[in-house]
Amino acid sequence: MNKLPIVLSVPHAGLKVPDEVRDYCILKEKDIIADGDEHASEIYRPLAEHIQAFLTTDVARAIVDLNRAEDDIRKDGVIKTHTCWDVPVYSEPLSDALIEQLLDKYHRPYHKKLKVLAQSGAILGVDGHTMAAFGPPVGPDTGKERPPVCLSEIYGNCPPKWKESLVNAFQEAFGEEHVKVNEPFTGGYITRHHSAELPWVQIELSRAPYMSDAEKSQCVLKALRYWCTLHA
Repeated sequence: MNKLPIVLSVPHAGLKVPDEVRDYCILKEKDIIADGDEHASEIYRPLAEHIQAFLTTDVARAIVDLNRAEDDIRKDGVIKTHTCWDVPVYSEPLSDALIEQLLDKYHRPYHKKLKVLAQSGAILGVDGHTMAAFGPPVGPDTGKERPPVCLSEIYGNCPPKWKESLVNAFQEAFGEEHVKVNEPFTGGYITRHHSAELPWVQIELSRAPYMSDAEKSQCVLKALRYWCTLHA
């Protein structure tokens, strides 16, 4: 079976609190789940056998957000003080040394690996996410209902015809009325930072139960497979 020439990154599927901060983290399990991309592993991991390269992590987004820049020091930044639901993460502020340790152990290796995978023969990078059905307190659309599918890339690294055909492929797979472009997201650090190496797009699937996880996974695969027949 020929692999689709795609690198798939899934940076927010992890739930692990690393040992380095376990004594400081005051989040409950439900808070860790709510801050991450729930169902992302169930949706995207089955695609790994069909594509050129797949990368994910077991570290929770609430601890190290791999889709943030190293210098993003907002409370919902790379090393968070609060989750996207405005829940405090730690009992006390982390030291600069501990923050550096987290970046060096988890954030930098992930991005170094993406640079390597860009040379794997892939022609497109896909950053796979799930999103809350309604915008959380920390976000561009607080309280608003989100579309089933959001495709985003505003950094100019993906050829316009590629983006147009990708949107068409996802509309065919999910239904035209279910797919929005750059609404509510316009792409993140991964699509921006790695754009010099490979064209990247970001996929956000609402966690609303309009389909099962297995059906969402199959629709993503269908869309990507069709897109590859046009451009690979």
